[in-house]
Amino acid sequence: MISRTASDASFILVGQDPSASQTLPTHASPLVSPKESYAHDWSPAGTGGRLYLHGRHIVDGYGRVCNLRGVNLSGNCKTPVNHDHDSFPANHADVTFVGRPFPLEEAPDHLARLRRWGLTFVRFLVTWEAVEHSGPGVYDVEYLDYIRKLLSLFPQYGMVAFVALHQDVWSRYTGGSGAPAWTLETVGFDLHGLEEPGAAWLKGVKGGGHTEDERGLWPCGYQKLAAATMATCFWAGDTFAPKLKVKAPDGREVSTQQFLQDSFLNMWERVARTVGDLEAVLGFEIMNEPHRGYVELQSMHAFDYNTDLHLGHVPTAFQSFMLGAGHPTAVGHWTRSFPLPTRLTSQRVINTAGQKAWRDDGPTQGKCLWELHGVWGWDQKKDEGVVLRENYFKRNPDSGKEVDWYTDFYFPFVKRWAERVRAVTNADKIVFTEPIPNEFCPTSWTPERRPQNVIYAPHWYDLNTLFAKAFGNFTVNVQGLSRGMFPLKAFYWGQKGARDNFALQIRNLVEAGYRAMGETPVIIGECGIPMDMNKGEAFETDRWDWQTKMMDAMLTALERSLIGFTLWNYNPDNDDHTGDNWNGENFSWFSQRRALPPSWLDRAQTSPTLDNGGRVLKAVVRPYPAKTAGIPLRFEYEMNTGEFTYEWAVPEDASAAAADERRVARASVRDPPRAGHIPLHSNKTEIFVPTQLAHGRKLVVRGLKPEDKHAYDEAHQTLTIVTHDNAPGTVHRIVVGVDPLPKPAFEVNDFWGDYGFQVLALAAGVIAFVVVLAIGYSG
Repeated sequence: MISRTASDASFILVGQDPSASQTLPTHASPLVSPKESYAHDWSPAGTGGRLYLHGRHIVDGYGRVCNLRGVNLSGNCKTPVNHDHDSFPANHADVTFVGRPFPLEEAPDHLARLRRWGLTFVRFLVTWEAVEHSGPGVYDVEYLDYIRKLLSLFPQYGMVAFVALHQDVWSRYTGGSGAPAWTLETVGFDLHGLEEPGAAWLKGVKGGGHTEDERGLWPCGYQKLAAATMATCFWAGDTFAPKLKVKAPDGREVSTQQFLQDSFLNMWERVARTVGDLEAVLGFEIMNEPHRGYVELQSMHAFDYNTDLHLGHVPTAFQSFMLGAGHPTAVGHWTRSFPLPTRLTSQRVINTAGQKAWRDDGPTQGKCLWELHGVWGWDQKKDEGVVLRENYFKRNPDSGKEVDWYTDFYFPFVKRWAERVRAVTNADKIVFTEPIPNEFCPTSWTPERRPQNVIYAPHWYDLNTLFAKAFGNFTVNVQGLSRGMFPLKAFYWGQKGARDNFALQIRNLVEAGYRAMGETPVIIGECGIPMDMNKGEAFETDRWDWQTKMMDAMLTALERSLIGFTLWNYNPDNDDHTGDNWNGENFSWFSQRRALPPSWLDRAQTSPTLDNGGRVLKAVVRPYPAKTAGIPLRFEYEMNTGEFTYEWAVPEDASAAAADERRVARASVRDPPRAGHIPLHSNKTEIFVPTQLAHGRKLVVRGLKPEDKHAYDEAHQTLTIVTHDNAPGTVHRIVVGVDPLPKPAFEVNDFWGDYGFQVLALAAGVIAFVVVLAIGYSG
């Protein structure tokens, strides 16, 4: 172990003669006093001034590769503080989000808790509705002041954030979250007339979504009339809805696309001006989980079963048009099944009351927008609807050219948005982008089509668990099945199988990003597990074994891909009965109702008082290499033993360029490029090692060379490794464990461990039977 004085001495500069010791200048000192910094401190004190991008990595001011991990803050930001299930959607102009995710006076407790858990990288959620709920151009100054004050506190806790505009299914008023109510009214929808004709499913935002028949219905809203129409008008209204004109705030008549996009950009500019200068704000994310609406719709008579969830009543686009126009229509009803996730089981006529989704005093004068554009019509003689333009959303109606949502609409708007927010902040702000959920990064996202200084931030969830709200020994690679994988290869058994299954899926997602976007950083912007899995049995027994196993499998998979992430989600308002209080979801692994009162809390990193209210913390709070003096090659942690293995390489010099080109072409998480890295100004690697693991135990570090040094500062949960041999290409490997070992949380089982004896016995029996038959036959 090195003493504090010894560790403040001189260090070997990477890339120089390792026999020559040189003290770095004060402004680039490789060792910051633990009183000032720690491994998971992303403030300027801990990073040498700033974080920036280089190749596939986020690096600090010393050139060290940084692995940021943290949380989405927070799921409760989807709904206003004064949301009322019973009166919704009334009084939509008077909502307030001040206090989301928590009141300012409670912030120190929550931020100290996240710092203790090593989760100091935040995807900070805001919604369009929170900023501009009262009307176009009317901004909630009190809310903007609130988020500025809250984000200003982050550096005190070593935290950084990117501000993400959250939406699901367009808006709360279409069954999700995001856009204000007036956006729907602008297009002509009647907020009080959407449920009866099946234009939106709203039970989930009014306290529902918990019963078996309502579970998991909300994503189907993307295909329903209201959300699909809004997305189409926003991204491609000029192409597909050119007849719809609305008045801008200045009195001009403009297209619906121009009105919605200009309003969106103006709102974003206001947000960026409000928080863009703050030390904690790394950058911005344009929109959570964007969706194409009807753009590229292949058929008016069916949605794609492989990409669009079919559950409950799922009207086709054509059926949605008729229902929204007030025509009772027979619609298919889908139920859960196996091996296919759902199947069509019945049909039922809905909207028997003839409710229209369109306002008579709206811009369409009560008529369906798509009927106005000749997509379909009503045959008065036959008293039935007729599709008039089957391929309307596949091709540009004027030119006949096939459209591509990404290249024609999404990519150009992302660039336009990035220019707008950077114009009022600075060019160094990082922009975070993602594709449509469950899609790989499109290969068409070439450099000229994307902003500079970008991080690719897709989401990953185990879709089988989300759909079934159940997790056990049997897991399925839905990602693979949806892309043609042979079914038997998509089935996994046991905890080892779950780890391997999730690791393959996440690796595929990450490497698809590298192949499409080159050496661009990837983080997983959302990933999480349902706390109410397996029929919520953990709330009754207070045993969280399966949640712990699933969280461990997911985090192990993320660690194998060597990427950062923000977990979904930390929600102080979560409770056992209502969960996250939105569409029946229950993802938060923290609940304020289970926590100690604020007056009992000690905010030090070593304080276990902060852990109360947490669930599955043994799986969530785990070691990770936060700042590496080199290129990370491999990290593997076993939570049952508390042991981890870490390998990293000193960047190679220019002579390795040819080998590096091959690594870039392979786009592998297992063999990252090693040449061309920026100069390292430190040989100090900092690893977060939580006090929950290390307290009362001896930290054992193996694999260091005699000249290397290490020190563990429990007060700051930081293991420091100082390497002596830093010649280009040198690979360092350490194994770190604790003594005594922690109590195992579970067995890492697999198929052969559980059933190997039975399989071998059965095989032996079959062989013996065949032999006996053969002997009898020969006799």
